[in-house]
Amino acid sequence: MQREHTSLRIVDLKIEDIAFGGKGVARENGKAIFIPFTIEDETVSAEIVREKKKFAEAELVGVKESSPHRVTPECPYFGRCGGCTYQHINYEHQLAIKWRQVRDALQRIGKFRDVPMRPIIASLEQYGYRNRITVHAQDGVIGFFRRDSHRLIDIERCPISRDEVNRALTELREQPHVRDGHYTLRASSGARVFSQTNEAVANALCDLIVDLVPANQKLLIDAYCGAGFFAKALLDKFERIIGIDWDKFAIDAAKQEATAKETYIAGDMDLELASIELEERERTILIIDPPAVGLSLAVRNAIGDLAPATLIYVSCNPATLARDLKELRGKFTINSVTPLDMFPQTAEIEVVASASCQ
Repeated sequence: MQREHTSLRIVDLKIEDIAFGGKGVARENGKAIFIPFTIEDETVSAEIVREKKKFAEAELVGVKESSPHRVTPECPYFGRCGGCTYQHINYEHQLAIKWRQVRDALQRIGKFRDVPMRPIIASLEQYGYRNRITVHAQDGVIGFFRRDSHRLIDIERCPISRDEVNRALTELREQPHVRDGHYTLRASSGARVFSQTNEAVANALCDLIVDLVPANQKLLIDAYCGAGFFAKALLDKFERIIGIDWDKFAIDAAKQEATAKETYIAGDMDLELASIELEERERTILIIDPPAVGLSLAVRNAIGDLAPATLIYVSCNPATLARDLKELRGKFTINSVTPLDMFPQTAEIEVVASASCQ
């Protein structure tokens, strides 16, 4: 797919910030210009490739004044592959960027003046952490999609994936005739349908949730519960647990070996939340872990009406988290916001926000 050039010129720019998604932000005559693979405070040469009324997009031509945080990427496909965004930045600074992006989203979108930010939880492994990947095969090419394109780039090895995953990739590539399609490669051959991709940070996330929940609670409502990842870790703190998810397969997995105190329901989130009557509001905790689009208006309304003592919001998108917390601020006060780096070298951010009912 060829890039359309409405304007073709090369300019020297000073990078001011890193936007969510990983692109550097510079300004020319007040207009924001987004340039990938840059770091704030760098002076770069960039080619304007797409110009809109309010912003422009550019490609990096060269770095004139380099950041002390710039490092050599470990992956030979970096810059062409659409997966990683931050391999040119040292890990400590990746963490600083992500922490700042969460705070900025809550201030800018959520309109929260003082955000009770906690330190970001780092990944123990910056490379070799993924226990599964999905590769695509088409016309003999096996790999990932190219950046900003639907074309594939042939990948022999993925450095952010575990050795077992890369062995599975090698085995796939060695097959004589690989059919076109998608292939999920796992570090384990077991049925790990609902496992987290970075197990160490997933465990840290679970530990964080456990620490946020006091003992002797009446009811846990685990919304978007999946296979019950949080619910089962919190069993000893609650008299009763209700897990809700639209995914029937996930609910079936949660029901396996469920105790008498656990109830798992497959259904529409807003309707199921609206049907719950709280016996002791002050001993009720709601955990929500929605997809990247965040909460619908109907779900936000149901949460506001339910008004549990504590709301714990697990998010993979700081922008929708900020929007939802802004809409719920009439009912809840934020106590803490903790980012987690589930996916080093990428622009993805996981966040846990804990709030109390007013």
